[in-house]
Amino acid sequence: MAERTSTGLLTMMLEPTPAVAVTLPAEVREKLAELELELSEGDITQKGYEKKRGKLLAPYIPQIQGVDPSLQIDNRIQASSQAVLPGSKHNKSRAANTRDERFRSDLHTEAVQAALAKYKERKMPMPSKRRSVLVQSSVEACTPPDTSSASEDEGSLRRQGRLATSTPYQGHGPPAVEHWFNRVIQGSSTSSSASSTSSHPGGRSVTNTTSHAVLNVNAAATALADFMAHTQLGCEWRSDGSLSLMDGVPVNSRVSSKIQQLLNTLKRPKRPPLREFFVDDFEELLDVQQPDPNQPKPEGQHMSPLEGDPLGGVNTWPPSLPAALHRWGTTQPKSPCLTALDNAGKPVYTLTYGKLWTRSQKLAYTLLNKLSTRNEPLLVPGDRVALVFPNNDPVMFMVAFYGCLLAELVPVPIEVPLTRKDAGSQQIGFLLGSCGVTLALTTDACQKGLPKAQTGEVATFKGWPRLLWFVTDGKHVVKPPKDWHPPIRDTSNDIAYIEYKTSKEGSTMGITVSNAATLAHCHALTQACGYTEGETITNVLDFKREAGLWHGVLTSVMNRMHVISIPYSLMKVNPLSWIQKVHTYKARVAVVKSRDMHWSLLAQRDQRDVSLSSLRMLIVADGANPWSISSCDAFLNVFQARGLRPEVICPCASSSEAMTVAIRRPPEMGVPPPGKAVLSMGGLSHSVIRVDTEEKLSVLTVQDVGQVMPGTLVCVVRVEGTPYLCQTDEVGEICVNSGIPGVAYYGLPGMTKNIFETIPVTSSGIPICDRPFTRTSLLGFVGPDSLVFVVGKMDGLMVVSGRRHNADDVVATALAVEPMKFVYRGRIAVFSVSVLHDERIVVVAEQRPDASEEDSFQWMSRVLQAIDSIHQVGVYCLALVPANTLPKAPLGGIHISETKQRFLEGALHPCNVLMCPHTCVTNLPKPRQKQPEVGPASMIVGNLVAGKRIAQACGRDVAQLEDNDQFLYIQDVLQWRAQATPDHPVFLVLNAKGTVASTASCLQLHKRAERVAAALMGRLNTGDHVALVYPPGIDLIATFYGCLYAGCVPVTVRPPHPQNLATTLPTVKMIVEVSKSVCILTTQAIMKLFRSKEAAAAVDVKSWPMVLDTDDLPRKKSPQMYKPPTPEMLAYLDFSVSTTGILAGVKMSHSATSALCRSIKLQCELYPSRQIAICLDPYCGLGFALWCLCSLYSGHQSILVPPLELESNASLWLAAVSQYKVRVTFCSYSVMEMCTKGLGSQTEALRLRNVNLSCVRTCMVVAEERPRIALTQSFSKIFKDLGLSPRAVSTTFGCRVNVAVCLQGTAGPDPTTVYVDMRALRHDRVRLVERGSPHSLPLMESGKILPGVKVIIANTETKGPLGDSHLGEVWVSSPHNATGYYTVYGEEALHADHFNTKLSFGDTQTVWARTGYLGFLRRTELTDASGERHDALYVVGSLDETLELRGMRYHPIDIETSVIRSHKSIAECAVFTWTNLLVVVVELEGSEQEALDLVALVTNVVLEEHYLIVGVVVVVDPGVIPINSRGEKQRMHLRDGFLADQLDPIYVAYNM
Repeated sequence: MAERTSTGLLTMMLEPTPAVAVTLPAEVREKLAELELELSEGDITQKGYEKKRGKLLAPYIPQIQGVDPSLQIDNRIQASSQAVLPGSKHNKSRAANTRDERFRSDLHTEAVQAALAKYKERKMPMPSKRRSVLVQSSVEACTPPDTSSASEDEGSLRRQGRLATSTPYQGHGPPAVEHWFNRVIQGSSTSSSASSTSSHPGGRSVTNTTSHAVLNVNAAATALADFMAHTQLGCEWRSDGSLSLMDGVPVNSRVSSKIQQLLNTLKRPKRPPLREFFVDDFEELLDVQQPDPNQPKPEGQHMSPLEGDPLGGVNTWPPSLPAALHRWGTTQPKSPCLTALDNAGKPVYTLTYGKLWTRSQKLAYTLLNKLSTRNEPLLVPGDRVALVFPNNDPVMFMVAFYGCLLAELVPVPIEVPLTRKDAGSQQIGFLLGSCGVTLALTTDACQKGLPKAQTGEVATFKGWPRLLWFVTDGKHVVKPPKDWHPPIRDTSNDIAYIEYKTSKEGSTMGITVSNAATLAHCHALTQACGYTEGETITNVLDFKREAGLWHGVLTSVMNRMHVISIPYSLMKVNPLSWIQKVHTYKARVAVVKSRDMHWSLLAQRDQRDVSLSSLRMLIVADGANPWSISSCDAFLNVFQARGLRPEVICPCASSSEAMTVAIRRPPEMGVPPPGKAVLSMGGLSHSVIRVDTEEKLSVLTVQDVGQVMPGTLVCVVRVEGTPYLCQTDEVGEICVNSGIPGVAYYGLPGMTKNIFETIPVTSSGIPICDRPFTRTSLLGFVGPDSLVFVVGKMDGLMVVSGRRHNADDVVATALAVEPMKFVYRGRIAVFSVSVLHDERIVVVAEQRPDASEEDSFQWMSRVLQAIDSIHQVGVYCLALVPANTLPKAPLGGIHISETKQRFLEGALHPCNVLMCPHTCVTNLPKPRQKQPEVGPASMIVGNLVAGKRIAQACGRDVAQLEDNDQFLYIQDVLQWRAQATPDHPVFLVLNAKGTVASTASCLQLHKRAERVAAALMGRLNTGDHVALVYPPGIDLIATFYGCLYAGCVPVTVRPPHPQNLATTLPTVKMIVEVSKSVCILTTQAIMKLFRSKEAAAAVDVKSWPMVLDTDDLPRKKSPQMYKPPTPEMLAYLDFSVSTTGILAGVKMSHSATSALCRSIKLQCELYPSRQIAICLDPYCGLGFALWCLCSLYSGHQSILVPPLELESNASLWLAAVSQYKVRVTFCSYSVMEMCTKGLGSQTEALRLRNVNLSCVRTCMVVAEERPRIALTQSFSKIFKDLGLSPRAVSTTFGCRVNVAVCLQGTAGPDPTTVYVDMRALRHDRVRLVERGSPHSLPLMESGKILPGVKVIIANTETKGPLGDSHLGEVWVSSPHNATGYYTVYGEEALHADHFNTKLSFGDTQTVWARTGYLGFLRRTELTDASGERHDALYVVGSLDETLELRGMRYHPIDIETSVIRSHKSIAECAVFTWTNLLVVVVELEGSEQEALDLVALVTNVVLEEHYLIVGVVVVVDPGVIPINSRGEKQRMHLRDGFLADQLDPIYVAYNM
């Protein structure tokens, strides 16, 4: 655990100060508690309470005031360290030579608790899961009970209570904070009658009323808003006990909540404010964090390189490792070399030097001579060989390793792959491949345990080369002939072995170590550790790499030492095993990691009879780890009584590249005493060493790792850029030069140059010496007495907005928050991910199975607060995963890079997630300020000067009248056709089987319409509104014309869905009511539905108007047809629900109806001989016009395909198009989507059924939105195989004020696509960019403007005309504009000017209708039919749908597209805003365990691509996002469902 203590001195073994302690007697405390209770029950007034309390405390106050504050601090430390002596109830007075009490590890826990106590427990919205019952204890239940409102003179008493947090004070009960911590964590809510104040100074007194508050959505919103608005109050205690704010005004801690809030908002910001800068027109600049002018800067002089002792020349040393083995194997064959233990701790086998020599020889001979392919030896000296040995078989490994050395082969030791999907195993395979390994050595047992293929051979692992597996057990190796001797040469620069290393990114590199470097390192270790011949050493580390290999396999053989190897599997069963072995074998040296020391502490109760007095060196291999100090201290505390001498603990620092960098020497070498440094975290984050004085909480205590190795030169250089030497008070990367070359990355010359050939330079740029240095990836500095201190590793370095944080330190802080109850101690991963041009910290921990949702959430929110307080850095994401699901490193621990990879791929499957983007993303662009608008005149002049034409365009003129164009009324056309071409078939309706369900000729339709008219005329008056509730078919068309014949106004209504009456019937009812229909015409089947029980449950059946069924009307002819007096009379009402959830009905006059039909006829060249296929709903907009009006007007035959039928037969529409050789067809996006999803894989089957789409000249998607370019393109691509021309697919555009503004038609140029910059769009600007450029958004033209239609682009605010390629609202003027809203349900006043608006300048005469859509016009290079340059209209999106966030305008579809791309399991997405928060709803197609993976991915992608912070992520089941008949998302319905809590979400995450 990284040590943070509250002393501020870089101390070297100081004496503890005597303690001064004052506490309250138990009876006084009891009385105080009773008082508290009385006050909370209301039995006593506040005033009375204070009076009594004052009396009780009076005798104790002066004593406390006299105490010097600094003594109190020391006293806290003393008490804390005394309290944690495990196993000893009474504190013994410790000898002066024991380690300084100031550095007790528990201080870190204490610092964290004190930091947390500063926080108000804010009500944070807790994420809700479907499974859990959502109950969260209210804010009051979580505030620490404290002595209620302290008056000024009691301040210092409270202060002391706060400082003494985690320590029992002189035998009395623990103070309040500790009690509160435990209580909150156990989740037991206090009884509803405890009055409490939050324990941070200035907390307000709150009386707890409810012990549990069920969190509703609105509470979450306000809490969230609150959380973002108020950060905690910065204040400090003055020596007179009153609370002083930053500006020194004394404040009583009884502060009213209003003043408290005010103070919170006035408080100086913790992070520097965003700087002001000029926002360029097109670029949204991300804010660059300016360095804080007050940040600490290094002030020391430049360091000079540090030299180790000279390497002592020993003449008797063997010239190489094989020579040493040969010497001991022949002269001391009985001498023990290695003892292996089984899982019970029993010695299984002791390898002697004689055995090691003979067995290695046999293996070397076999490898070189007995393995061959096609009579060629398989291996030649210098080849690389993989060593795959389990951790519990050191003997076989050692034989194989030395066998390879004797054969001059290069061993590559790797982990045993257990499954084909081991974490990082693919990277190991890559390493083996790049090293050209073809042979793997292993043991018999291990080979049997490897995964096998069907053939019985070892399976090939993912990413691995093909390997030959060779078992090195006795029966497979051959005794060499008498005359064969392995070549034993002097040391050279050839490669001796390759050690693997995994980088921060997860890639695996091979580090080649030459014979010379190996020998030199053994030499240096022997000298530094004072190894002597025949010593016994206990090794707990992995013998395949790093310190375990250097001490336990290489140096031990050089010195003929006896190694007791403790396997990891034994440590898991019995953590004390290594201590027992030290005792049994009287080992002089033990090589361990701090984890092994920590584990043995947990189990030391059972062992009384071990003695560690034989140890002269306890080498702590990860002494560079910041939390090793606490393990060393705690271990010493316990085992000093068992003979462990404090000075034998020798931390060391090493890295794979530089091998051992520094090690504390054993005591007999007469070295300076060990050192400690208490450093300010704030300083360290700026790479500056500051002895801590101000912030008592955020400090890091580090121990030295001794002196540098003999024969080396060490310096510290800047981490980034040129390797300048650091100043003496600056942290940098430690670099080493050992004078022996021969260490490199295998096959990576570029990286080798960067790491192994660094030339440090002085501040003036002069190299300090000509020898290259190796970067160790250790961050540290050189302290007094030339001791080396390490504060972190490059791998764990996270640079967040210019400040550096160490992953290990963050882990330590997280662990200090009462961890053991909720998470596993050793199973926390901290790493950073890059989001929006900065690193963001992610913490992932494994949650214990028995932790409840709420407990975990409490713990998580407090971890966030602790890290924020201590490191002054926000955590971006904190995730808890189920136990045992994080990828493991081979010997315990977590595979960090694999965890990070899973997090980024959305494959971590957490069970709890807390994202805090609001607090830690500080580099968002500035919110946009609206500029003062430019005046109209300057606008026009500006456009002229810029050579921009005004953006307006029109379709071609409506040409000469044809025979039926003299009719002003559509019903006259039907009568004329019934006489002129009575038998001409106008309609064919297909059913799901593809057969013709019904047809109608002109005369049949006319006759049926007459019957309807006759039925209506007696009952209704002219001008009455009639609702037509029919399924798609001929009945609907006939009754429509019947109404016109009778002089009634028809309103087409989609019938209710029989399976879903509860939601669809109220809509029908609403349209009937809003349209003031006096009668409903329908079929018998639907009439039955209206009268059913289910219908009665959904709506009030009695309030329906008259309902007539038209199935069996008498064959009566109406007396005479109704003739409207003028064409401006109302013909029909068109009702539709917009995507924003507004039901709006528009009025269509007879003249508009005819004009609409004429325009479509001209655009699509429709004649009686033509056939068109329509797969649309016939109830509103262009769908209705094409279905009911156009066929009769133009006389062409319409093949009608009801979209509902596609649900049971997806190929129905395309098969019909092919069968009838249709040239023009219309569909909706939902139909297109059904075809792409349903038929994507069936094109071959369709071809076999002779479906051929080469006849289609134009296929138009009827829509009221931006063209969905991805969908139309994938449709074209899929059905290209069936002959569909890619040019055929296009879109139309219509809206409420004009149902058909654009329509591709048959003539004219193909639709064009442009790419615009999405960032400029947010500023309401259009900036054209190249395809594929960053932030580009493709926009497709919405079809050609219809004949007779004029379009202009107007500024939404000034209502002035805009120039070409400028974004504004699309205004339209045309004879077929609707004449106005009949009603807009709920929003009448807003829409008065939609139908008759005039420009504020320019052409102020023309009357325009506002479409409510943003778009732009752009003149293209193409020419249209009349030979003019073609003007393309691009629709960007509906104004009502846009989200105004941070002063910019966002289109939901853009955010949704990004989100859908972010993970394969997101089927659909919709976004909306709620109390200024962006809410993202995603449909999860996949298992529910993926739900929480989406939270981080969604947040990341929206930040990266849109610079927005997501407030709430809601994960729902597929099909929850409502979609209307046109295939548009009903985002407002979704929002209402969310607010009414009707979505039944899988998970709701509130991003803090």
